[in-house]
Amino acid sequence: MAIKLSNRCKLIKPSPTLTLSAKAKEMRDAGIDVINFGVGEPDFNTPEYIKDAAHKALDANFTRYTANAGIIELRQVICEKLSRDNNLQYTPKEILVSPGAKASILFILTAVCDSMDQVLMASPYWVSYPYQAMLANAEPVYIPTEESQSYKIMPAALELAIKENPCAKVLILNSPSNPTGAVYSREELSAIADICVKYNILVVSDEIYERLVYDGLKHVSIASISPEMKERCVVINGVSKAYAMTGWRLGYAAGPAHIIAAAGRVQEHATSCVNSITQKACVTALRDEDESIENMRQEFSRRRDFLYEELVKIPHLTCFKPQGAFYIMPGIKWYLENNKQGITTADQFCDVLLDKYHVALVAGGSFGMEGTVRFSYANSLANLQEGVKRFARFLADLAAG
Repeated sequence: MAIKLSNRCKLIKPSPTLTLSAKAKEMRDAGIDVINFGVGEPDFNTPEYIKDAAHKALDANFTRYTANAGIIELRQVICEKLSRDNNLQYTPKEILVSPGAKASILFILTAVCDSMDQVLMASPYWVSYPYQAMLANAEPVYIPTEESQSYKIMPAALELAIKENPCAKVLILNSPSNPTGAVYSREELSAIADICVKYNILVVSDEIYERLVYDGLKHVSIASISPEMKERCVVINGVSKAYAMTGWRLGYAAGPAHIIAAAGRVQEHATSCVNSITQKACVTALRDEDESIENMRQEFSRRRDFLYEELVKIPHLTCFKPQGAFYIMPGIKWYLENNKQGITTADQFCDVLLDKYHVALVAGGSFGMEGTVRFSYANSLANLQEGVKRFARFLADLAAG
């Protein structure tokens, strides 16, 4: 008889973005011209100055285990970055370097959550947040948001969620947001901070898209709102998105020393330290940044403008213009309700779009928002041009019956 899986593991579903990318790759390998808008990964190469630093580390044989929390040089550079960019003062003992920001979040939740604790998050949410809460033996609780309110958590909704869920302990806040591209202002963050301080809620602030903001907006970390909020906040960041270093696997957490130390103990028994070469390269990435990082941001901004302008031309499609990250999430409800092909869900919609029109999108249900699909515009302008043509043709075919 087969060994039974844990009840916790039975709740965990595969990542839809990774599953979609695998299918798109299989089709490409079969010679099909697939345009993949599913993966959240910059299409740029890692900047040369970062790769040069990695080569130097290799040449110096910096290839052994490091301190579990990260080399002191890197943790100090992260402290300098947080002071310079976010007006946040930390010491190296308040920094944990992990193999990706995803791991940073999981280790923090594992460090603070007990059975029956609840983790609040906006809906739509990044696909991994609910499962990370479950893996930490906690319960995810969703706070619905509306397109008319830029997909942001409203203070009244947050307070109501806390009152209705007496075991609420953590709020995961993501700004700029995946999947919506929403960016919270200082005033909006201040209102959320007041509530979290009032009810003693820990905020896990996922700021991995911090550098990718548009229209003259400036990213603000909720930890910078007040000393009281900083005491109840763990800032999550990394190098994957802004520095085009997804495969290097480095994220970090900054927060109260006792929480960081506890998360570090979890990491010791889960993964140990981050790749030594990656750590050395990230010292240079954060300390000696060149113009390539801003050039990538500007290109993402141009792509966003193009894609948004093309999408809003399509009849019956609703679309919020993202302010950050590199995603856009149009609503397709009218087409699900007005076609004669039997397509009634976004999952079915995406399946047909990929199989017949060779465009890969992620269904919004994966993010807690049925009736939508998510584009990643971390793709070339040429692919965006061709992909949105195919997408519009599919919608026209659906409307025609």
